[in-house]
Amino acid sequence: MEIDKTKNIFSREEMFELNKERLESRGVTIDDIAQIAYKQQSKFTKDIDYEIVLESTRKILSYADAFHIIQLGIEIDELAEKEMLSYPIQAVIKTDLGLFGLDELFGLELAGNYGIIGKTNFGDIDVNKPAKVNELNEEGKKPNKCHTFLDDIVGAIAACASTRVAQIYKEMETHHKGPKQF
Repeated sequence: MEIDKTKNIFSREEMFELNKERLESRGVTIDDIAQIAYKQQSKFTKDIDYEIVLESTRKILSYADAFHIIQLGIEIDELAEKEMLSYPIQAVIKTDLGLFGLDELFGLELAGNYGIIGKTNFGDIDVNKPAKVNELNEEGKKPNKCHTFLDDIVGAIAACASTRVAQIYKEMETHHKGPKQF
């Protein structure tokens, strides 16, 4: 996607595309995130439609809050990989120091857009590190790699999507209707 590099305000479609491209450049697909959300929500909601999970994941990637967190978090990880941060923060971020916590704060802030349940879902993902979150966490420990922010961001997007799916299904239940777009 070609964008005017002097521009600082983007449409939802542009934010979605820029987020998708940035995540893919780091080895993360929409499907990777949707699978985490699906697995998490399927524990609580029977017979969920994977297409609704995918739609929810895409929707999250089009929001301004997600855009800013994704773009900034990945940028920080990439700068740490290139050793372009100053000491001591370079060492803290590159080693994903457990006491750092700002990476989790990015995740909590994003998940917080979906209230307490969004944050609770993020906590579950952050602690249990399912699928791609674990892969990113492990890969980030390799030399010349850093996913300090990315693993938490991916977990937070999945938590948001999972929560959004729960909200859709509760709304459908109150109206006794089948799946539809929300």
